[in-house]
Amino acid sequence: MAEHPHAALVRKGYDAFSRGDMETLRGIMTSDCAQHVPGSSQISGDFKGVDNILAYYQQLFELTGGTMRAELRDVFVDGRGHAMSVHHLHAERGGKSYDAEGGIVFRIVGDKATDLDECIDDIGRSDAFWG
Repeated sequence: MAEHPHAALVRKGYDAFSRGDMETLRGIMTSDCAQHVPGSSQISGDFKGVDNILAYYQQLFELTGGTMRAELRDVFVDGRGHAMSVHHLHAERGGKSYDAEGGIVFRIVGDKATDLDECIDDIGRSDAFWG
């Protein structure tokens, strides 16, 4: 059985993120896409517009010296424009290592993501790592 197109889109995005391929990421999001990042650290907040989302990803790579990784574990879809990823995060920063479980709820229209709601297993630990 073929994979649902929304799951394939999410997998394509994770693959592009892992390679730092911003052009592919740009191509799978609407221009007015928004990403919501929980917590109260320097990386938390609402990033509106594909350019701001890509700048956020660049900031993650810069803050971690390129060690930021999101290993996709699974993708679930509802067939109605929603997909949910489950991933393991790893990053190193300032002599500290960070490992966490998390995911993203994607809203998809046609073949593009319009909204990404990030979730994390321990917001306090995330805030402490990111400062």
